[in-house]
Amino acid sequence: MKVYKTNEIKNIAIVGNSGSGKTTLAEAMLFECGLIKRRGTIDGKNTVSDYFPVEKEYGYSVFSTVFSYEWKNKLMTLIDCPGSDDFSGNISSALGVTDLAVMLIDATSGVEVGTINQFRQIESLDKPLMFVMNRIDHEKADFENTITNLKEFYGNKVTPIQYPTGSGLAFDGIVDVLKQKLYKWKPGATAPDVLEIPDSEKEKAGEYYQVLLEAAAENDETLMEKYFDQGTLSEEEMLEGIQKGMISRDLFPVFCVSAEKNMAVHRLMNFLTLAAPSPDQVPAPQNSDGETVEPDPNAPTSLFFFKTTVEPHIGEVSYFKVMSGKVKEGDDLANTNRSSKERIAQMYLVAGQMRNKVEELQAGSIAAAVKLKDVRTGNTLNAKGSDNRFNFIQFPEPRYRRAVKARTEANSEKLSEALTRMREEDPSLVIEVSKELKQTIVSGQGEFHLKTMKWRLENNDKIEIDFLEPKIPYRETITKQSRADYRHKKQSGGAGQFGEVHLIVEPYTEGMPMPEIYRFNGQEFKIQSRDVQTIDLDWGGKLVFVNSIVGGAIDARFLPAILKGIMGRMEQGPLTGSYARDVRVIVYDGKMHPVDSNEISFMLAGRNAFSTAFKNAGPKILEPIYDVVVSVPSDYMGDVMSDLQGRRAMIMGMESEKGFEKLKARVPLKEMSSYSTSLSSLTGGRASFTMKFSEYELVPSDVQDKLLKEYEAEEKEE
Repeated sequence: MKVYKTNEIKNIAIVGNSGSGKTTLAEAMLFECGLIKRRGTIDGKNTVSDYFPVEKEYGYSVFSTVFSYEWKNKLMTLIDCPGSDDFSGNISSALGVTDLAVMLIDATSGVEVGTINQFRQIESLDKPLMFVMNRIDHEKADFENTITNLKEFYGNKVTPIQYPTGSGLAFDGIVDVLKQKLYKWKPGATAPDVLEIPDSEKEKAGEYYQVLLEAAAENDETLMEKYFDQGTLSEEEMLEGIQKGMISRDLFPVFCVSAEKNMAVHRLMNFLTLAAPSPDQVPAPQNSDGETVEPDPNAPTSLFFFKTTVEPHIGEVSYFKVMSGKVKEGDDLANTNRSSKERIAQMYLVAGQMRNKVEELQAGSIAAAVKLKDVRTGNTLNAKGSDNRFNFIQFPEPRYRRAVKARTEANSEKLSEALTRMREEDPSLVIEVSKELKQTIVSGQGEFHLKTMKWRLENNDKIEIDFLEPKIPYRETITKQSRADYRHKKQSGGAGQFGEVHLIVEPYTEGMPMPEIYRFNGQEFKIQSRDVQTIDLDWGGKLVFVNSIVGGAIDARFLPAILKGIMGRMEQGPLTGSYARDVRVIVYDGKMHPVDSNEISFMLAGRNAFSTAFKNAGPKILEPIYDVVVSVPSDYMGDVMSDLQGRRAMIMGMESEKGFEKLKARVPLKEMSSYSTSLSSLTGGRASFTMKFSEYELVPSDVQDKLLKEYEAEEKEE
């Protein structure tokens, strides 16, 4: 295989709502370019894209699939992305390394919720976009309505380059506005007859052509001047204008295909070869230091690894993009993220499981490497003279969490290893071994996301698991001042133990002053701050430890032990065993013994004095609150709002967006346990949501009472 230059490379992400035909289109393209001799089908479980066992089992894409092919002296690399919102992390990584998004639209369904969600992702990354209307030959296909639908959402940037003649069962061909030709298929044929546009279509085709002509001319001053002078442009000039319009996101071309019957796929492939931007035609990415890294083949080599899979008989397959420079087999590179060295032993251009060995790749190329020792998704390998790191792929926040446990204890370690591997393959999975909750928490995008994970664990790794309701990471705090004394005394022959601590606790907020006098039961306690330690707690909030000992009642050497005892209780709060936070502790008096006092005595005295004071200080439980944004069709707004209010949500606002409502709310994490499933059920899968941690807030009294009873019952069981 020839070594392709940067300007000969096209990297494209294929996206679209679940069921829109992305995998079928990929299959047709691979057939057209000759990489496969027979097109597979999803029902037949023999497609190039969906080749993992879990994908064959469920009949939908779980992973993105990279496939490269040569076409018209160009190296085309496409990434077929899952359509389900549960696997949107794949879209994030694919969009990060490609230069054009091709979004499939089902001509029978129009704009769907997945379309809108993915469009937002594409828009946030400022990626060029084109639409491909699939299933144009279906009896329920409606081109005109779908175009109207697209324009309602995305405006006049939506510009058809093709339109069908006839609709539904009357479909008999496609008018290509750019080429000014009619593509007509005989029954059962995949290759069309290329004909002149018939008189019956000339007026309509002319109108479409004029719109396209003006849209192409608008994106280049030279083309605009030529258009004004001559009233027209050549096909090559229009292609130039269309490409520039796509790069600036001022033009979203629309093509028509039937992926299943391989109609018009060849023409789409030709267009992509000519009009899709190369890596050197779009704004270059920045490294983590904010420096622009141009795809210059003469610069020092940088490889960014955006995807990892584990495949039978091979092991780890690491997918990368050459961000700059060039790479050859045998090159030694440095892993900037892990401070290790790697040798590139074998490189491949891939199409699913098919691999084509290559010896050299230039900037912009996407390929895979095997037998790497220490490379993880998100890592960068650099040649001498480069120290790049990249973090431009932002994965979505998780929305669905479950505790996971191996059914047999003997498999616990094996489960941990498998989860770590899966996290490498899919960074949108978040795995947390929680010391606080004493659970392994798995968080993903939805129920199906974790369901497929479970299938892989049980069928591929032979580890039977159970999903459990995850515990909530509550926090404890206090609402008023309190005072307590505690004497620890133990005598059992020889040296004993003695330590006495007097302390005050109060709720703490950032920057609050400390009173000089505290009053309890009519008694005044004057405080002289001798030393203040402010500790930022790992779990959020602060502990402020104040030494107010006067007269040497307690030696300074015992104060760290007192603090240690208090910290031990902060890690296991008195109410529910949850972490405590936002407390100020003033140690103002105590007693010690010249012989029997030691560190453990004061650690225990400090711990118990703090525990007593905490329980008398109006203790309250805090719960995590999340900012939730729901995008829902207007028809379902009432049902969704009622459901949220039943989840103790505080509605923060609403805004309309072209037939959809965006509902903003603050919701306790406890109430979001199975929200993705409930929302899908309520709206027929037409709504979506995001959630992000906001802050901790006090739980209502009735909820606190319930939590205390549950904790008490758990303690008795143990």
